[in-house]
Amino acid sequence: MTAGELTGQVALVTGGAGGIGAVICRTLAEAGASVLVGFSGGEARAAALASELSGPGHHRALLARVDDSATLSAAAESVRLTEGRLDILVNNAGVTMPVPHDDLDGLTDDRIDTILRINVRGAFACTRAFAPLLRAEGRGLVVNISSVAGQTGVGSNVAYCASKAALDSVTRSLGRALAPDIRVLSISPGFVDGEYAQRMPDIVAAQLGRTPLGRLAQPQEVARAVLAAATLLSFSTGCIIAVDGGRPLG
Repeated sequence: MTAGELTGQVALVTGGAGGIGAVICRTLAEAGASVLVGFSGGEARAAALASELSGPGHHRALLARVDDSATLSAAAESVRLTEGRLDILVNNAGVTMPVPHDDLDGLTDDRIDTILRINVRGAFACTRAFAPLLRAEGRGLVVNISSVAGQTGVGSNVAYCASKAALDSVTRSLGRALAPDIRVLSISPGFVDGEYAQRMPDIVAAQLGRTPLGRLAQPQEVARAVLAAATLLSFSTGCIIAVDGGRPLG
């Protein structure tokens, strides 16, 4: 990474204070972007991260509750008035919970609705809210953080797998619909080394045995894929970028 590649650009990362989100924020800030650390709850954590980010940009926390379109509209207006532009939107906010795939009763209606509301509708609603700002620069970028679970059907629960497959479909549709002014890509990691993977050791161990590269993805590898989408893959849109160690080949 070359310092300053994103100098002058503004990036919003939803769910920015979480494990993967925080690493994405740090990576974009180090590349020169002004980073908006999007949060739904946990304002203090988001503000603390924003204060720690390096690089030449001006960073701040931003309330971006992805399942509340009114809040997203207010967030977009805040960015318009304060930063005056948005170049990169990373739809990283997401939820899940471990439910065995054969436990049909354990995956309740409420759990299904929550996962789809945040993981699919949330990414679409956030893109919709910020599209005018992204379009204004003529080279906006939306990066959806997806999962190999959307391709393999193996993950924390059935609804989560479905939500990531749907998110990839949204990426393809919006890649076509928003061109040429806004590019849309999915970054699709395998299991990422972190707190959540530690909560499902049996599932993770099974996936490692089926992954040709034999290890988990690192948060930094996901963040570097986001950076590559912003700096190197200038002729890519509507596509799914795998960061999964070859898991679908296993």
